[in-house]
Amino acid sequence: MRIDEFEEGDRARVQRIAKEFDRGFRALSKFRNAVSIFGSSRLTPKDEYYKLAEKTAYLLGRAGYEIISGGGPSIMEAANKGASRAGSASIGLNIYIPTEQKANPYINTLLEFHYFFVRKVMFVRYAKAFVIFPGGYGTMDELFESVNLIQTGRIPQFPVILVGGRYWRGLLHWIMSVMLRRGCIGESDLSLFSLVDKPEDVVHIINKFYHRL
Repeated sequence: MRIDEFEEGDRARVQRIAKEFDRGFRALSKFRNAVSIFGSSRLTPKDEYYKLAEKTAYLLGRAGYEIISGGGPSIMEAANKGASRAGSASIGLNIYIPTEQKANPYINTLLEFHYFFVRKVMFVRYAKAFVIFPGGYGTMDELFESVNLIQTGRIPQFPVILVGGRYWRGLLHWIMSVMLRRGCIGESDLSLFSLVDKPEDVVHIINKFYHRL
């Protein structure tokens, strides 16, 4: 089907998608050492994982990494707050959703997206690593998409790090006792991610992967 045969709404949609990609590529291409941090939008600043995310982003910022978050509250806010404290680039990729997610105040480079899939490309394309804190469906989506892209060779391998053993162990037990045992994944697929509890371990894993120790 030729483009001029599209319905008007589809033509406009293609143009909006292209503009979002173009704007994202232009804004983010200058960042060479970014780490994407994911996690819940519902945990309060008093939560242990909020504090862990802030410290992790702070240490990564001090180590020379830029920080990318989803731009919203909770773990995303903690990540941007830690980056801001460290004097690092603090990047937020906010999304327009019915709940009207507002960008947190600790971002110094803000991009806003209508399309989830465009936003997800930005997370992957400009990240040296994914650091994943406890979260819900969106966080799980980022986790499994990243390891699937690595598993299928669509992107080069990079560190995918889960933070918070008490939160993640049930899922990891299911992956090993059901997915692996059924043959739906292989033993080598378990090496596509790491599990840690300390912010210092996150920095160590990323630095070791990139031979920065």
